Amino acid sequence: MDNNNNNQIENENENENEMKNLEKKDFSIFVENKSNPFEIKVHKSILSSRSPFFNESLRQESLSIFLNQFNKKEMESILSYIYYGNISFENQENLIQLLEISIYFKLNLLKEIIQKKISNSINYSNFFQFLFQNRNLNSNEIEIKCFELINQNFSQIQNNENLFNLTKEEIIKFIQFKQEKKEIFQFDFFQFLNNWIKKRVNSLKLKKEKEKEKEKGIEKKRLFHSFFSLFDKDSISKQDFDKLKQFDFFLPNSFLVYIQNKVIQDNQKEIENQKKEKEIEEKWKKEVENKNKEIEEKWKKEIEEKWKKEVEEKWKKEVEDKNKEIEDKNKEIEDKNKEIEKMKPIFDKYRDQYQKYLEYEQQMKELEKVFSDSEIIQDIEYVKKLQEWINDNDFFSKMKKGFSAKRDGFSCQNWHKAVDGKGKTLVIIKTKDNFIFGGFTQVGFNGDKGNIYDSNAFIFSLRNDKGDRIPEKFTHKQGRAILSSLSYGPSFGGYGGYYDFQLSSNLQPGCSEFGHTYHLPNGITYNSNEAQSYLAGSYDKWVVDEVETYFI
Repeated sequence: MDNNNNNQIENENENENEMKNLEKKDFSIFVENKSNPFEIKVHKSILSSRSPFFNESLRQESLSIFLNQFNKKEMESILSYIYYGNISFENQENLIQLLEISIYFKLNLLKEIIQKKISNSINYSNFFQFLFQNRNLNSNEIEIKCFELINQNFSQIQNNENLFNLTKEEIIKFIQFKQEKKEIFQFDFFQFLNNWIKKRVNSLKLKKEKEKEKEKGIEKKRLFHSFFSLFDKDSISKQDFDKLKQFDFFLPNSFLVYIQNKVIQDNQKEIENQKKEKEIEEKWKKEVENKNKEIEEKWKKEIEEKWKKEVEEKWKKEVEDKNKEIEDKNKEIEDKNKEIEKMKPIFDKYRDQYQKYLEYEQQMKELEKVFSDSEIIQDIEYVKKLQEWINDNDFFSKMKKGFSAKRDGFSCQNWHKAVDGKGKTLVIIKTKDNFIFGGFTQVGFNGDKGNIYDSNAFIFSLRNDKGDRIPEKFTHKQGRAILSSLSYGPSFGGYGGYYDFQLSSNLQPGCSEFGHTYHLPNGITYNSNEAQSYLAGSYDKWVVDEVETYFI
């Protein structure tokens, strides 16, 4: 296999070298025009051996040949194919010219390749162009492809001017094409034929004006006959035959006779079918009457003979069935009672569980009531967590929202006025970035008291979208639990400017040194970026959206 490829490459290289070597080129081809021809030097032996045309043309001892019907580019393409077996199809527009050249030079393989290439490039937008160009080439493959597109799109193109430019021979070929495919001709095709014939007849140039209409009628009839003699009558539907009567003056006698006979046959067939149907109906009616009469007589006789016995047996059977039904019903009731007794412990168990479920539902409703007016706490799971962490049912059942920044204003003075001296206090904060956190103190805030100890205080995080963090409570570990200062809002944590979180005087900017006074989550180090951004997303670049404070 490798040896064959190497030999082919060597032969191609040798041919290419030969073509380039001017000393070995012994023949000239002149193209374009005789007055100023362009000369192409070639090898006479190569052309003679590879092209039947050149084999015949170069038998003479001449050293040149004139092929003025071709230009330089076309000739070079053909010589490239003859020498190397290669040809460029980059320009789709010159395919017809290349096909003409391949036919002229009797290059049958190239002819087949180009025909295939053209056939593949024919589509709805260009098939008329290729069909008309093919008139000089007579390529059956191109013609068939164009006919297929005409056939597929006939209803859309039946009024297209290009369709009326078809020759008589092309229409005949198209009719034969459809009949070979065993296709039915629709009436729109016959309308096209009629219009095509009208245009063809109207274009006739007649010498005598008086005989003009007569000669046109004769020509029209002749054309009708030439086309309709081709049709297989089975390829035309009965409905279209009826429509074709409008052309009866121009149709061949065979067609008119066929139409007449077909109508007569169809009418006779319809009459025969109706007659058969009526005979069948009469026969069926008679059979039904006889059968009914037979059944009626038989039924009366059976009633007379068996009525008494059947009635007695029927009543006896009904009584037995009724008794059996009562027994079965009693047995079913007894089984049902046993089943109920067996299921009673299960019912009691589920009743208790259902009661607990109702109590749980009631608890959930009570929990929802606690934060019914909250804009921050919208999730029942958050409510349950806060109740679990605070663990003070008295506080949880009585607490109310005493301060809302959106309602009462973003001001630490307003906040202190509302919450100072209230004792147990729950603070919930939501940032613009949807972080939700806060704190709880049993001691509460009170004016400018400064740092306050509260070992039971804690802070919490309810919503933190970084990672897979869940709601979590963080207990107090040392030092002062909260800061009560009229200059700041809610502040949880130590002193000296280090607070686990603190809101400014207008309650919106805040800062967080989480871990200074309260325990951090496992794996997080104090004073790290992760610790400072845990509650609110950053150390001091977060902005408060709402602050809600609850107390009794």
